[in-house]
Amino acid sequence: MLLSKFPFDGQGTRYEQLARVLKRAIVEGHFAPGERLPASRALARMLGLSRNTVLTAYEILRAEQLTIANERSGTKVAQFRLPEGLTAVPAFLPPQSRYTERVRRLGACPLGRQAGARRYDFYYGGPWVGLDLMRAWTRKLAAAARSAGPHYPDPMGLPALRRAIAKYLARRRGVVCTEEDIVIVGGTQQAVTLAARAVLNEGDTVVLEDPHYHRLMEVVTAHGARVVHVRTDAHGIVTDELRPHRSRMICVTPSHQFPSGVILTLERRLALLDIAAKHESWILEDDYDSEFQYRGRPLTALRSLDFSGRVIYVGTFSKTLFPSMRLGFMVCPAGIREDLRRVKRLDDLGAPSAEQAALAVLLDSRQFERYLRKTLVELDRRRHALLEGLRRCGSERLEIVDTQAGVHVAAWLNGMTYAELERLVELAKRRSIALYPIHPHYHTPPERPGLLFGYARLAPDAIERACALFGECLEELERRPAGRAAQVRRA
Repeated sequence: MLLSKFPFDGQGTRYEQLARVLKRAIVEGHFAPGERLPASRALARMLGLSRNTVLTAYEILRAEQLTIANERSGTKVAQFRLPEGLTAVPAFLPPQSRYTERVRRLGACPLGRQAGARRYDFYYGGPWVGLDLMRAWTRKLAAAARSAGPHYPDPMGLPALRRAIAKYLARRRGVVCTEEDIVIVGGTQQAVTLAARAVLNEGDTVVLEDPHYHRLMEVVTAHGARVVHVRTDAHGIVTDELRPHRSRMICVTPSHQFPSGVILTLERRLALLDIAAKHESWILEDDYDSEFQYRGRPLTALRSLDFSGRVIYVGTFSKTLFPSMRLGFMVCPAGIREDLRRVKRLDDLGAPSAEQAALAVLLDSRQFERYLRKTLVELDRRRHALLEGLRRCGSERLEIVDTQAGVHVAAWLNGMTYAELERLVELAKRRSIALYPIHPHYHTPPERPGLLFGYARLAPDAIERACALFGECLEELERRPAGRAAQVRRA
């Protein structure tokens, strides 16, 4: 009778499931204190279980002080007083805080990789990982694991890694800082969350670029910020449209705007810093893939021009190495450095020590920079294959935005409606191509549809084949309306 009311849940071993059934029956009063449970042999026979399974379940109940066992009288329910009116919590409750209420309103994130395997996946979020890097990382991680020790890491990050990052930023990004300014985090997402906790109150205004990184918008919205979207053009965020908004935080990707790919000009960088200083705003600089510059030296970070101490600089190794590492960093402005450090300490007790130690060695030995140079050569080959393949599709069909940076290319579809874009994505799926529209990243949808083509995950020959198949999709889409019109005329 009890099993019909509380069936086995299929989680774990049979004795664990039986123990949970009996525990619930006892707590909910189906067995009275002092009442004897069925004999183990009888219950095993009744349920079609081995006696050892029943005995082990009874032992779990005895260890949790729900029963007492006696060789003569068997297993009985322990003597304890059950609280009156004990009721189960409903499976679905209304939001228990304003924060969870806002999180629920966000709904599911519409972005990410397409479900189901596609042979040609143009997803824009992944890195290229060479076998030599994986071998080097495996060796360094194994060595670091032996020396990292069993103790809690420093919540701010391993000092050796923070020193290595400070030196690297001075060499490559023009950012002058010390290890005390740096906090190691679990990627960009945690960095944004910590910054929001440190500087935002409910109702504060946060400016996002339009288009923007969707998950960044989710973080600040969940914190109760009032989000204002400021458009970007060929020169980056339009700073003249920032001036009317006395924002608490301005979130930008100046070195390679996501997802449009444009680079914020020097004039607008200076204007942005001036606005932040006058409005006492904080600038969150997301420097997510600035290392991938294919012509000349990478542009220095916005933080390198910040002499007012308003820029919270965020970097990550998810694109330059691999996202499963879950390591990034923040360079904290002096005025709120201690606040950010305290917020980080409350959020967790530090990133994994072995990974931090291995990464410190990779940076100090300059092996990371040698790998970057090799990566740039390979990614440039893939980028060139993509641009040539898309150009063969016809300039009358596509307008390609080539900023010679990053690991994705934006392409606008000329003369196409959004309904036709949906059909194009479905036609591509039939040819095992995963395409990703750009408009979900916009607050105000652009006048014409476009696509984001990530090329890091595909070899040059695969890119060439995928572009040829993509061209077939465009041709098929163009033929369809004519075929329908002919059918109408014949009717």
